[in-house]
Amino acid sequence: MVRQRRNGSNKQASKSSPNTQQDVKKESILSSRKSSGSKGNTALEKRPAKSQLPREEEDSEEEIILPNVDIDLPSDEEQEEESEILSTDEEIDHPDLSTEEEKETTGDSTESEEDLKTLNIASDEESENDDGYIVGDSLDEDELDDMENMKLTDDNNNDSDQGKTQEQYITGANGYPRRLLPEIDPVYDSDSSTENPTNTVGNIPMEWYDNFPHIGYDIDGKKIMKPARGDELDKFLENMEDPDSWISVKDVLSQENVKLTDEELNIIHRIQSGEFPDSNYDPYEPTIEWFTSKPEKMPVNSTAEPKRRFVPSKWEAKRIMKIVQAIRQGRIVPGRVQVQKPRYYDLWTDSDQPREDHVMHITAPKMKLPEHDESYNPPEEYLPTEQEKEEWENMDPDDREKNYLPKKYSHLREVPAYGRFIQERFNRCLDLYLAPRVRRNKLNIDPDSLIPKLPNPKDLQPFPTSFTLSYNGHSGRVRKFSIDPTGLWMVSASDDKTMKMWEITTGRCVKTWEVKETVYSVAWCPNKDVWAFAASFLNNVVIVSPTKISDETIFDNTVQYITSAFANIGDNEKRDKLVEWLKPTESQKSEGFLVILQHKHNKTIKKITWHRKGDYFSTIASDASNQSILVHQLSKHQTQQPFRKTRGMVQDVMFHPIKPLFFVATQRFVRVYNLMKQELTKTLQSGVKWISSLDIHPMGDNVIIGSYDKRLCWFDLDLSSKPYRTLRFHTKAIRSVAFHKRLPIFASCSDDGNIHIFHGMVYNDLMQNPLIVPVKIMRESHQIVENLGVLHCEFHPVQPWIISSGADHSIKLWT
Repeated sequence: MVRQRRNGSNKQASKSSPNTQQDVKKESILSSRKSSGSKGNTALEKRPAKSQLPREEEDSEEEIILPNVDIDLPSDEEQEEESEILSTDEEIDHPDLSTEEEKETTGDSTESEEDLKTLNIASDEESENDDGYIVGDSLDEDELDDMENMKLTDDNNNDSDQGKTQEQYITGANGYPRRLLPEIDPVYDSDSSTENPTNTVGNIPMEWYDNFPHIGYDIDGKKIMKPARGDELDKFLENMEDPDSWISVKDVLSQENVKLTDEELNIIHRIQSGEFPDSNYDPYEPTIEWFTSKPEKMPVNSTAEPKRRFVPSKWEAKRIMKIVQAIRQGRIVPGRVQVQKPRYYDLWTDSDQPREDHVMHITAPKMKLPEHDESYNPPEEYLPTEQEKEEWENMDPDDREKNYLPKKYSHLREVPAYGRFIQERFNRCLDLYLAPRVRRNKLNIDPDSLIPKLPNPKDLQPFPTSFTLSYNGHSGRVRKFSIDPTGLWMVSASDDKTMKMWEITTGRCVKTWEVKETVYSVAWCPNKDVWAFAASFLNNVVIVSPTKISDETIFDNTVQYITSAFANIGDNEKRDKLVEWLKPTESQKSEGFLVILQHKHNKTIKKITWHRKGDYFSTIASDASNQSILVHQLSKHQTQQPFRKTRGMVQDVMFHPIKPLFFVATQRFVRVYNLMKQELTKTLQSGVKWISSLDIHPMGDNVIIGSYDKRLCWFDLDLSSKPYRTLRFHTKAIRSVAFHKRLPIFASCSDDGNIHIFHGMVYNDLMQNPLIVPVKIMRESHQIVENLGVLHCEFHPVQPWIISSGADHSIKLWT
């Protein structure tokens, strides 16, 4: 009988010796596997499932006869060997207790466990007789394969492992024996995968373990303690010593830094480059059509189409008819977007939701309370007379003090309706809606504190303060004058077609030159070794050296320096001439004329400007288009055109006093060109409508500009291309501005007849802004003739004096 023979095997197993447990077990497993052979396969095919047997037959211990079933049962020797293995397992599990003590302590539970083990081993042997397992068995195929491999390996190494420690087995969770592996030797040099236990907490927030000494559990359920943590200094030292710190990241599960592999670094690099993380991914591979575009003959879904698919919708028909009727009646215009307008408008807020008042909210002012004369029965003194009624009716409605006339009624029922009620309500709404209401906090500010504190003008002396001398002799407007570098002589040009030379200190006219046209400009050569000045009239420029005034040696050197270039006139004839350098006639030579420059553009030359070294000078003809600016070299009699095209009408030009820069002032801008690099360096944006004059500070870092729209602009070239300070003191157009060559003062003159003197200190410290202080106004220095006042002003080269010329035919000295 199957059940009786199994129980008997359990009893025999408890009496077996523990010494031969391992060998007997291996031999029994191998013998049972060999003896089964082909019988196991046929027997298992015919064996019914356990669930198909009746419960009474399962519980009974009598012999069960199954027809047509061949059951392979172990022999008596195999049962004795199996019982010895089980008895050995029990003694291993409880090495400190004897067989009798185990029976006493465990009782029936021990016997039941032995029966269970015997049944498990028997079922294991039966399952090994064939290559499958019984239907309904809970043991997996992978576990069966592992156990077979383990048993075969133990059988092959049986002879060699007899001297070693015997392997131990315990009952696993599934009821089958599981071999205990030996402890890992800590000295064993294993790889990194065996050194660090794997944290099995899963994907949970690791901050849950912040208050615990461990960070999780390994596969055996043991706690994984947190690694030692250092401070920031230790982290810094580790990063400095570890060459792989830049490719390491912190593993949250193990709380340690993990070095990234080459594959992970490649993925990070591809993500940073905006590429796909997987290098094998092809974003341009052919798409897979989940639903083909070709119509199928047979439907995918066999559900019948509903009837509504074949019948027109009556609701859609009604809706369409409504729209058609609205279009016919003109209530709907096709193509026009219908904008829904709100029904009500809130004049005070953007939304209809109530909100709290703003902090700066000011309530609307209340209407004025009615007075006594608005009563229906006012006293007699409030009633107007006939004359007052007539005056009130003749007045304009906006000029009336009251918009009503008091009237008297005997009864209140006789008072008619007020005719201007709706108009007054409308005006009241307009006042509430349009009249601004602002809460202004009164500021107690001292007006004197708003005025910048400027130094006392007496502390800024010397500067011109009073009129000293007048140079009279011209009969026309004195447009321009120029002072020689020594400060002793002055030459002036006037509309009376004359040029006069004056002695500055005495006011004596030394010499007069008469020409046939108006002299627009004169300019003395800044080189002290060259005794000459240039003057312009029409399209001609003459170089004049006054005779019998200066030293003869200086005069002879000047004549030789200017006229020596006539010997190379053959070279000049080969070039395209912009200007023709002509020799003066004998009569002109006696007057001191040395060279005559005749321009080919036939336009009037308005201004002449010298370079600081006295060899180059520039002429301006605003109407000559691209030839409006020409630069001439006096020593070689050469002329060049620096600009192929001028941007705007040229008003003034100047050479930088130190650097090779050239300033060109057009109507609204001042452009700074580098003569060495031949390029535009900077453009000054004046912000005025029409520039009239220009002057540069002797140090070269500041520029002042005068304009016809009554403004003077000070530019700091190191600070910005826009004005540092704009001064508006003149009431009419500014004609000229000038810097003193040595003292920190500058001046401006205007058509209002006044000359303004300013203190302009420029500091060597670039962090300190210039100091500009108005110090003196020369009021009515010249008479205004035909809306023209002071035309030109210029400082003495040495003394704190200023000389001015005006439309009243006079030249004045201010000291």
